[in-house]
Amino acid sequence: MLAAQSSRGLCAVFLGDSQEELKMNLKAQFPKTSLIEGGFEMNKLRSIIRALVTPPFSLPVNTPIDIQGTDFQRQVWKIVRQIPFGSTTSYTCIAQKIGAPRSIRAVASAVAANSLAIVIPCHRVIRKDGSLCGYRWGVKRKKKLLNLESLWQKAL
Repeated sequence: MLAAQSSRGLCAVFLGDSQEELKMNLKAQFPKTSLIEGGFEMNKLRSIIRALVTPPFSLPVNTPIDIQGTDFQRQVWKIVRQIPFGSTTSYTCIAQKIGAPRSIRAVASAVAANSLAIVIPCHRVIRKDGSLCGYRWGVKRKKKLLNLESLWQKAL
């Protein structure tokens, strides 16, 4: 996992197989970024990451977030952020909630463009038939995250 912040707040949480892969993805998405490792800000990010990987997998209260995207993407991500821990919804349902029921593919594209893994829990978006499909960070990770949430939901 790699977390990054802008002057406005947390702007990226990437999942990947190696630190090099994560850094390359960050540089590709935010080309003007300068990577600063260590220091006070790094310690703040570490506590945010800890919260994201500890059930119920959520941000510490009052963590500023810099959600960068188009108006449409932000609309989709706002709905995705409302999906309760341990639950799922479909691309179709999101399209209906934003008042664009025929925009299922556009919703799927917005979900795929999410740079804030777990913060904007796109892993909770599945097909209408209940099956898993693409996930920016890999379908295996999506399945693992959903399974972890399901297990913790039962334990709560």
